[in-house]
Amino acid sequence: MSYQPQTISGFTLGIGIDYGTSNTAAAVFDGEKVRLVPLEEHSAVMPSATYIDRDLKLQTGQAAIDQYIESNMGRTVELSAEILGEGRSTTGQIGKRGLPEEAETETIYGQSFVDGGQKGRLFRGIKRLLGNKSTPRLMVFDRPFRLVALITPLLLRIRNSLNSMQKNGHLPTGHIDHVCIGHPVNFEGTDSKRNINALTLLAESYQYADFTRQSFYPEPVAAALSYLHQYPQSGKKTILAVDFGGGTLDLCVLTAEISRFNVVATHGVGIGGDHIDQIMFRELIFPLLGRGERWSRPGEDREIETLFPFEDYEDLLLNWAISYLLNQNRYTSQLMQRIEYGDEAAGKFRRLYDLIKNNYSYLIFQSLKDLKARLSTDEFAHLDIPELDIELDISRTKFEQLISDLLTQIEEVIQDMLNKARLEPEDVDLVIRTGGSSLIPAMKRILTDRFPGKVVEHDPFTSVATGLAIAEYHKLSHSRLKDSATSVG
Repeated sequence: MSYQPQTISGFTLGIGIDYGTSNTAAAVFDGEKVRLVPLEEHSAVMPSATYIDRDLKLQTGQAAIDQYIESNMGRTVELSAEILGEGRSTTGQIGKRGLPEEAETETIYGQSFVDGGQKGRLFRGIKRLLGNKSTPRLMVFDRPFRLVALITPLLLRIRNSLNSMQKNGHLPTGHIDHVCIGHPVNFEGTDSKRNINALTLLAESYQYADFTRQSFYPEPVAAALSYLHQYPQSGKKTILAVDFGGGTLDLCVLTAEISRFNVVATHGVGIGGDHIDQIMFRELIFPLLGRGERWSRPGEDREIETLFPFEDYEDLLLNWAISYLLNQNRYTSQLMQRIEYGDEAAGKFRRLYDLIKNNYSYLIFQSLKDLKARLSTDEFAHLDIPELDIELDISRTKFEQLISDLLTQIEEVIQDMLNKARLEPEDVDLVIRTGGSSLIPAMKRILTDRFPGKVVEHDPFTSVATGLAIAEYHKLSHSRLKDSATSVG
C-alpha cells in the first residue's frame, strides 16, 4: 500500500493534535523524527483550560488556571437578583393623552443567580460535553458561548506554537492547514448520535483555527501506532492498547508484524479520571461538609427532625464551574439555620458555608487531583486544605476502596473488549498502557494480573498526539472512524 504524505514547500510533515478532557498535546512527524509541539513554557502538555474575563479577554492552558485562581478563589461571592425588566402600575384614571396614569414603577427581578463580583469564568472538561446535542450554550457574563468558542482558543494557541517552530527553523516554512484530530472510540453522552455530534463540533473548532484539511483517528489506535513506530514488532503479535484518560477509557486490539498492523476491534466507555475525582469529593469531603447530619426545625404542633437535605447541594458542589450558584437564599438560609444550633456538627456546615461564599470548589478538586497523583507513587498521602480547615491522611488502600465499583467496571470493560475481539487473555502478546489515569496503581494491577509479564507503559500524556502525527503522515487517518488494514512502512 502506498501513501502520499502531506507536503509543505517540498517537505513532508504529519501533524496530530490530541485535545483531551484534562490536557492537550500536539506533535509533528517528518517521516523519521517525531517532535512534540511546546505548548507551555516548560512542557509540551497544556491543560485543556479556557478563562474568559469580564472584558471577554481569553487565556488558555496553565495561564487560564492561574488567572482563575488569582481572581476568583477566596473571593466572597454575592449573588444579586437578575433584573428582567420594569412593571408599571396605574391609578385607574385616564390621563390627558388618553393613556392610563402611572402610579409607580417597579423593577421585576428574576431568579437570584448573577454573581456581580465574578471576575472571570474558567472552563475545563469541555470535551465531556461535546457528545450531548442538548448541551445549552454556556453563559459568560450574560453572553452565550457555544462549546466551539471555548475550544478554538486552545487550537489557535497550538497554531501559534507551530508558527513559532517554523520561525525558529524547527519546521519547514509554508502555511500549515492540515491536521489529524484524535477522538475517543465513544464520546460521553446518552445521545445515539453522540459521536457524530462531537466530531462535527470538533471539526468546526479546528476550521476556525485554520486547520481546513482535517482527518480523524481513534485515540487508542494512535497510542498503539506511536508505540509500534518506536518499537517495531518482529513476528506477528496481538496487541491490546488501553488509553485511560480524564474523560474516557478507550481500548483497541490489533495485530502487528514489523511495520504493518491491522485493527481488529475497538471499544470505549465514558469513565475517566474526572469521575474518580468526583468519587473522592463525594466520599472524602462531603461528610466534612455536613452530609448525613440531622437538623430540627419547628412545625405546626411539634419540632420536626430529619436529615439535612445535603442532596440539594451535591450536584452543584461536584460541578465546580457553576458551584457559585449555591449563593442563593434557598441554599444559604438553611445553612445559617443549621449553624445556629451550635452543636458539634455546626462546624461542618460552617465549612460548607465558607466553601460556597469563597468559591472554593475548584480548590478542593485541585487538592484531590494532587492527592490522587501522590497516591500513585506513595502508600500514604496527606490532604491539607487550610482554607477550609480540612486535614486528612489517606492510604492507597482506602483510595482503592473508594473507587472499587469503578475498578470493577474497568475490569468488565476489558473483558468486553476481549469478547468483542474473540480473544482470551493468553491470546494477547502485548498490552500498551497509556493515559494519565493509567498511572493509578490499581489500574496497573488490573492489567498485570490479567496479562502477567505483558504490560508496558508508553508515554501516558503524549502517545496519542505522537500517533496522530504518524497516522497523518502515512495517510492512515480518515474522515470518520473505521477499522481497516493499514501499514506504517
